[in-house]
Amino acid sequence: MKKILLAGEPMGLFIAQEEKPLEEVGSFSAAIAGAEYNVAVGLTRMGHQVGYLTRLGNDPFGKKILSAMEKNHIDSSLIQMDDTRSTGFMLKGKTSHGDPSIFYFRKNSAASALSTADLESVDFSQYDILHMTGIFPPLSPSTREAAFAMMEKARKAGLTIFFDPNLRPSLWPDTQTMAECLNQLASMADYVLPGYKEGEILMGSRDPEKIADYYLNQGAKGVVVKTGAKGAFAASAEGRFQVPTFQEREIVDTVGAGDGFACGVISGIAEGLSLREAVLRGNAIGTLQIMSPGDNEGLPNREELAQFMKETPLKN
Repeated sequence: MKKILLAGEPMGLFIAQEEKPLEEVGSFSAAIAGAEYNVAVGLTRMGHQVGYLTRLGNDPFGKKILSAMEKNHIDSSLIQMDDTRSTGFMLKGKTSHGDPSIFYFRKNSAASALSTADLESVDFSQYDILHMTGIFPPLSPSTREAAFAMMEKARKAGLTIFFDPNLRPSLWPDTQTMAECLNQLASMADYVLPGYKEGEILMGSRDPEKIADYYLNQGAKGVVVKTGAKGAFAASAEGRFQVPTFQEREIVDTVGAGDGFACGVISGIAEGLSLREAVLRGNAIGTLQIMSPGDNEGLPNREELAQFMKETPLKN
């Protein structure tokens, strides 16, 4: 089984228990958030070996995250505990329509202090795959430098690189800087996983064909464009095809759906599935995730995934 490396910022998460503006909510439940963390959890539940590079504050959130990583069998040997900076956290609203409201407390967090010096402890020869997102680079100038250095080291070591732009405009100084940086990182990846709405911001079009062409021309081997309720459009040497998604029973929380999707695509490619099969798996895990209230609680193990894919009809 291939070993997969991720880097990013896992955070404490407070989930509102009432459907009110965040400043009016009186009751929250505690959990863990972070796009790369969600993908890591999903990959280990699918039986893959995962290493995670980050820094955590030596505080209750940091200890909670470290404990959860160990329970989920994520290799924590690359994690450093920081006595001078705090672990980031976030608030997430409750909503019955659309995406929930989000508010971050992550400025000057422990993870934002990650730098190229932290990469010296990483033996890239132990890994076959690197998964990166566009959330890690804007945390600080040092994390941006580290993101590019990780991609470069992974390329030289022969790893297969996946990149999910995962736009977080609030973390960037402006849209142009965000687009330029993320497109540079995408040009270093083998597989790029943008959403169709992200395509409009990053390269000027929501057309999945045009988005795919843009990143294939930059050097990607495969591009998978998430197209919402329609599933996903994929393009590679295998061909070009729209892959339908599965019929959800109900939408509980849309957060984490893209991370579940990434988990399905990455695990599928790692296991030698065709791109079409890997994208179908991604659609299935993304659907399971939107039927669950947390950011990663809906991520299935292999048996749960197989049962869901067997029993659940595809959308027309």
